[in-house]
Parts: sequence; C-alpha cells; structure tokens
Amino acid sequence: MRSQTKLNPVPRPKVKPQNMRAMRRFIQSAIVAIVGLACGSSLAQQPTVAPTASQLVRSIDKLEQVTDRLQRMVPDLMQQADVPGLSIALIQKGEVVWHHGFGVKDSKTKEPVADTTVFEAASLSKPVFAYAVLKLVDAGKFDLDKPLNQYLPGGYDVGDDPRLGQITARRVLSHTTGFPNWRGGDPALKIFFTPGERFSYSGEGFVYLSKAIEQVTGEKLNDFMKRMVFEPLAMTNSSYVWQSSYDSQKTSRHNAAGEPTPQNKPNGANAAASLHTTAQDYGRFVAAILKGTGLKKETREQMLTPQIKVDEGGANTTGRPADKLSPTLSWGLGVGLQTTADGISFWHWGDNGDCKAYFVAFDKQKLGIVVFANSTNGLSIMPELVAEAVGGQHPALAWIKYESYKSPARNLFKSIQASGTEAALREYRQWRTGRTATEVINEAQMNRLGYNLLGLKRVKDAIEVFKLNVEDYPQSFNTYDSLGEAYMIDGNKELAIKNYERSVELNTMNANGVGMLKKLRENKQD
Repeated sequence: MRSQTKLNPVPRPKVKPQNMRAMRRFIQSAIVAIVGLACGSSLAQQPTVAPTASQLVRSIDKLEQVTDRLQRMVPDLMQQADVPGLSIALIQKGEVVWHHGFGVKDSKTKEPVADTTVFEAASLSKPVFAYAVLKLVDAGKFDLDKPLNQYLPGGYDVGDDPRLGQITARRVLSHTTGFPNWRGGDPALKIFFTPGERFSYSGEGFVYLSKAIEQVTGEKLNDFMKRMVFEPLAMTNSSYVWQSSYDSQKTSRHNAAGEPTPQNKPNGANAAASLHTTAQDYGRFVAAILKGTGLKKETREQMLTPQIKVDEGGANTTGRPADKLSPTLSWGLGVGLQTTADGISFWHWGDNGDCKAYFVAFDKQKLGIVVFANSTNGLSIMPELVAEAVGGQHPALAWIKYESYKSPARNLFKSIQASGTEAALREYRQWRTGRTATEVINEAQMNRLGYNLLGLKRVKDAIEVFKLNVEDYPQSFNTYDSLGEAYMIDGNKELAIKNYERSVELNTMNANGVGMLKKLRENKQD
C-alpha cells in the first residue's frame, strides 16, 4: 500500500565480519549508475549552510545573485535526479519577481519547458480551494463552523454515523475530519476518529466540502474557482478540469527512470488534487496570500493561525494515535505551517505520482518559492532548491519523508537498473551489515522503491524488493499489503491472499487489505 502509517523501527542487522568486497561492489555499482554524482558535482560533495530567509530578502542585486545560482545549480540537480522538467517562481516583497522553466516537457520529444507550460499542482490544489472557501465566508455566504450536513443534507457516503454532524469546513481545512486520505475501492466513507480529535491528512474531506460549496453556490466547482480565484488573480492558465489548450501546453508525466507515462486529463474537478496551472499563476496565488489580497484581515489571520499540531510520525493517523506532536509543525486553514526562527511560514506539497509540487512562503519577509516538477523524483531535490532560493529552516521537508536524490534507496534503484535485482539486493544486504538504522534504507523508502519498479512494469523485481521489506519489518502491516499487491499484479492469487491476510491480522483497520481480500476471494471462487 502506498500510503504510510507509523513505521516500525528498522531491526539492526547482526554484526558479522565485514565483507569488504561486497561493500566495494555495491558502492561501485551505485557510482557507475550515477555517473558523475560523486565526482562531477561539488554540490553533492560540499553541504552548504542555508542563510535565513531575512538574509535573502534585501535588494534586486540579491535577487540576481539567487537566480544566477539557481540557473547554474538546477540543471545539474535535475540530471542527477532524473527529473526531465521543472518550473520555478520566486516571490519577494509579496510579488512574483522571477519565473523560469528548466529542462523538457517530455523526455522523448525534448520540447523545452516554457513560461506557459502547465503542470499538475496535485495537492497544491487544496490551498487554492481553501482560499476560495474563505472568500465565501467573508461574503457571509458560508460558515466555517456550521456542520456540512446542514448545507448538504443526508449522510453523504458515510451512512448513519452521527459524527458526520461534527464535520465542518474548519475541520476539513485543518484535516481533522477523521476521514482517510482516500477511501480506496470501498464505496463507503469511514470516519476513523472523532472529528477535531487529531490531525490526519484527508483529500476526501476536501471533496466533501466541495460538494457542500456546489450546493450553496449552485455552481460547478471549476466555475466557482474561476470566479473566486482565477479571474481576480489573473491566473489565466489555471483550471481544475482539462482545457483544450492543455493538449499543447501541458508537460508529460515521468516515472523514476525518467520515462514518459500516461497523461492525466481530469474531466471532473477534484478540489483536493486536479488543479492544473503554471508556476507563474501559482506564484500569483501565493503572493495574494502574502499581501492579504481578497481576504479580510481577520480571515487571513485565521488561515495562518495553527488550528492543530501534526504528529511527528507522519500525515496519516487514521490507524494510530497522534502520540508525539511536532513542536514546529501545525496546520492552518488549508495550508501547513512552520514556526521557526524566521517566524511563521506556510507551505504545501503535492504528489500525483509521476509529478510533484511544493511551495513555501515566509509571512514576515513576504518571500516564497513555487516549484513544479514533471517527475516522480521531483521532491528528491526540493531541500536543495528551497535552501538556495529562500534559505531558512524547513522541518516540513523532513516531515513529508521523501528521500534525497542521493539517498541509499536512490542508489539501490540505480544499481538495480545497472546490475539487475538479484545482484543489487545481494550486494546491498552485505553492504548494510553493521550499519546503523539511519544509514540504511527504511521501510517507507524501500516501499517506494518497490512501487517505482511496479510503475516500470518490473513486477518480479518489485516482488523481491517488497520481500526484503517484509523480512526487515515483519510486524508492519504495510509491508505485507504491498507484497500482496505485487503478487496480485503478477497473477499469483494464493500468495496475494496469504500476504493480505497477514496484513489484516497485523492491522484490522487496514481497509485496503480487507477490500482486496474480498475481491481476490470472490475472483477465486469464479
């Protein structure tokens, strides 16, 4: 299963005599696979200390220095991370002062990324929708704290759970509904905990709120967004549904190997995930928040005021308690919040699989960056980009848990491509002997590696990777869930059922596992 709950600590391997040949082979294969990573880039060798945000927002000369460095640095990062195309917008003093495209829209056609190239915003859709909802609140046509089932009568897809009456727009925008991120194949939508109790990231909540908004306004969602946001902010290339102009404007999507994958063309608007836009357009939206454009002062303050602290273990707490709250990260109304030495900054990440996105903006300094990437590897270079562009501290980048382009997992992926799965995993097993948990590939990273291989249709290779993850994390329901999925794709129903059963034994609340078992057993009887 792709979504992660709290991960089990990695078991430390028994220390055996060091196999230096194996270590050398693994390191050499990684170096061969990532030509120039270790020796061709001073960036990879020398960590830099990021300046604070306030040190960067000084003058036009400082902007020119930043953009010059970005134009030298970004192509090298993209090459190392297999990211074909990227688009960046910089905001200073509350204005979009620079935007630039890098690389290509499609790794096969080689058409360059232009200023008008459209990217998938993925979950960066959510803050834009939140802004529109808050404008409706300011107009006196919607109440943040009124139960949504009073706007949209009935049980929605929840049924007769009385807790639906506790779900409000505020709880949707702060991710405290109790809904899962997505319901998967189950037509029913479950509330996993009492609304307002804790943070658990949910796209489903945003969809529910959008249905209520459509009921109140009598408009389709994209028409509402166009009227409330796109037209007032001159976001001329933005839409939650596919536009005919996107046939030529939009970038392709790319997998972990940098190969194009099927295009995503949403016919229906999804408030949580379907926004298509440009870096310049999205920069205008971030600038509007920084300047307070379109919102009452007190409403903007609410948007950027912590509503709930997040759990340090990650964004999903439907199957576990939030037992360790972050001292620096919380959620406002539609945006994540960081509280650091530079004050409050608001941010969000986007992940639609083979495209990624990120933005962060510092409220006091009126400084920010927007980044869109047409690759599943896009977030692997985000710490370097953000550090160079705006500086400061960014605990959010660690919290979302995307491994670096130069991580052990990425090196293993390159090694698998160069040497084959059997040899690469054998050398990795030997290489990691005696190393600490922080040095080796963790559960989430190995899980993503397996899904990257599934995406490349290397199903047998993915099975071997998932088997290693089960071996390392035998008490994690998610490792068995992922292995079960791989066996199902491979057509091995017996082993698929066996692994899904073990996953559900370990976590009876694993709705995905329960649903897949039902499907497999029904098909088996047929």
